[in-house]
Amino acid sequence: MPPSRERAELTLKPLPHAKQSLAEQVISEVRRAVHTGAMVPGQLYSVYQVAEKLNVSRSPVREALLRLEEAGLVQVERNRGFRVVLPHPREIIEIFGVRLALELPAVRRVARAGEAELGESLRATMEDMAAAVDADDELLFFQLDQTLHDHILIAAGNSRARAIVGGLRDTMRILGMSTDDQSRSLRRVHEEHEPIVAALLAADAEGAVRAMRDHLSNTGLILAGQAARAQGEPVDTGALWASIVDESDLT
Repeated sequence: MPPSRERAELTLKPLPHAKQSLAEQVISEVRRAVHTGAMVPGQLYSVYQVAEKLNVSRSPVREALLRLEEAGLVQVERNRGFRVVLPHPREIIEIFGVRLALELPAVRRVARAGEAELGESLRATMEDMAAAVDADDELLFFQLDQTLHDHILIAAGNSRARAIVGGLRDTMRILGMSTDDQSRSLRRVHEEHEPIVAALLAADAEGAVRAMRDHLSNTGLILAGQAARAQGEPVDTGALWASIVDESDLT
């Protein structure tokens, strides 16, 4: 059934004052509205509607929509408005396929180099992540998660790989995809990083690659499963993963 061409009613609350930019706040509110059902995939919404409901000008709304469109969460229709588009499991798996292709060689290179200074940074970040787990601070935890991966990519000396991975992580963040659900707790995510850091500290290149592969693959499969459930489609994410990600090349 084709999506309605009528603009849907929209229930949003004015944005509060916050440290985030207005565009970031709009992104967060659109994600929240999608998750709560206040915004329905396929329905047509207008920039004017969103701006009025959130009590902001149209400029931050347009900026937010551009970023959401780049991430694949909305489809903008020129001079008409935009529609929410739920991510397909294939998109999630493709993102993690790229991350595996970039982060496994990086972690191997870093482990072989055995930099003491990096080891200290990784230990400190892991301690901060553990503290965030204890405080149940999901936002801080995933910021530190990104910092840890970033430390490794910086040490590997590939700025382009770092930029690409950063962009992919930002896409996942904008999509609102998180593995902190019933299938995996923050503590479990922290534990998945422990063998990565331990292998790096021991200069165990193959151990570091194996631990990073396990962590990224597990995360990708969980998120692809979430996307499949959100779409209400019967998707065999394991088979889809195998058809997209060639594990034999990731050794």
